[in-house]
Amino acid sequence: MVLAVLAFLGLSSTHSGDGDGRVDRKRGFFMNGYNLVGYTIILAYALACIYFAPSHIGPSTALLIGAAYFVICWFIGGLYLSSVIHMGIAHRALDYKEGFVKTITIVNNTFGVYINPVTWVNRHRLHHKFSDHPGDPNKLSADGFWRTLYLCLIPYKCEANMATDDIFQSWSFRLVSNPVYAVVSQVLNFGLLWLLVGDLRFAAVIWLTFRVFALWVNMIQNYWTHDRKFGYRRYDDERDNAMNIGEWLPVTATFSACLQNNHHHSPGLLRLSHEEWEYDFGFATVKAMKALGLVRATNRGAILPKDVPLKSLGF
Repeated sequence: MVLAVLAFLGLSSTHSGDGDGRVDRKRGFFMNGYNLVGYTIILAYALACIYFAPSHIGPSTALLIGAAYFVICWFIGGLYLSSVIHMGIAHRALDYKEGFVKTITIVNNTFGVYINPVTWVNRHRLHHKFSDHPGDPNKLSADGFWRTLYLCLIPYKCEANMATDDIFQSWSFRLVSNPVYAVVSQVLNFGLLWLLVGDLRFAAVIWLTFRVFALWVNMIQNYWTHDRKFGYRRYDDERDNAMNIGEWLPVTATFSACLQNNHHHSPGLLRLSHEEWEYDFGFATVKAMKALGLVRATNRGAILPKDVPLKSLGF
């Protein structure tokens, strides 16, 4: 029943652009189905923390624990996938300190939502190469909501190997990419959460519900931003269906990976926003990491294409 409601909300979204590339903010944050789904999951997570709060913790403390788990897993996962693996390795737009890359890869895949960095980079490069056409392991043009949801869990088989970077041969990447590690790490991180909260049911609720939120994030990137019924297009590239979704929640949750029309048009550019008015949470975190000396622009990432309306990269 819940999934049916979420699917209806997702399929009932309407276009939010105003024709010149700007988001029609008059529609509000809650007018689109993908926002309703996201906020509903967050609200359900909070209510579940309160309802299933162990007696020795109490509802208020349980909510604080749940919020801390949610924010920490989301933030580390976003940095790991969107900023480091995506823009750093898959597109070579950013050059991160190697020790930082390996550390955040181990930390996220041990304590957060597991994402195999090698297979993800391979699928993502194939996704850009074929973009909604046969050969794209993420989504074909005709795939609807339910098919794309299934593919988030079991994607199409990759027909080529485009993940041959040297870093994938390092011990840390070979470790986390091992299927045994994938299973063991998730069992252990659930066990650690259970140990910390002291209640199996409460641990299961926040562990599973957060992964529903992570699935929604995946659907933002693979479904809602790859269907022309949603979002807005700055570039009328016919080779794919990539769209920009620019509202606060999707941009924050995906670390700006929902600005797909921008990204597909200039995949090597180190930022995903192409105008100053576009909210770009991911780029803000990258600039913060630059201030900490963790990252610099690559020659590829620092090239500002002539048709991008930015006056400068701002990096």
